[in-house]
Amino acid sequence: MIIVRYADDFVMGLQSQTDAECFLRELHQRLEKFGLQLHPDKTRLIEFGRYAAERREKRGEGKPETFNFLGFTHCCGTTRNGAYTIKRKSIAKRMRAKLLEIKQQLKARMHDAVIEVGRWLRSVVRGWFNYHAVPGNINCLDEFHTQVQRLWRRVLRRRSQKGRVWTWDRMQRLTRRWLPNPQILHPYPDQRLIVTNPR
Repeated sequence: MIIVRYADDFVMGLQSQTDAECFLRELHQRLEKFGLQLHPDKTRLIEFGRYAAERREKRGEGKPETFNFLGFTHCCGTTRNGAYTIKRKSIAKRMRAKLLEIKQQLKARMHDAVIEVGRWLRSVVRGWFNYHAVPGNINCLDEFHTQVQRLWRRVLRRRSQKGRVWTWDRMQRLTRRWLPNPQILHPYPDQRLIVTNPR
């Protein structure tokens, strides 16, 4: 069994379905003794892991289910070499919510100096990248970067009658100056969790 926990959220992995069902029953009973209960919408058993896709294909079922945890959608996948891996993508709903928040802030800052807005946007995008720049999530980073650029251009074009001067070429130069480029910042878990004992 493996468990990954953050505060009161956790994901558990058990090797067999019978073990998982037994553990879930006992966990419900254990929590009831303390007047607690598992969140009914977040608690579920799914078939996931190295052999999930193969087993489901034999039964004529679709792809393995996915689950959301700590801001990422986790799904079964393969590397370029065909080896099993867990893929993580930013949760689409949360990314849309963040872009909406940026859009509202840009409207409020419409008449601020471009330099001030650029500094603010740089910190926002860098903060989002610092959390979400995990291996395999580069497409989401690219999408976030592109959408922020579009939102900024739209605001710049609306704030004066000379909106036509904000061509894509000019916007690209502004973006290169202020917005960090999408790139993977975190190592793979097998690299990050290597433990070395100096002798």
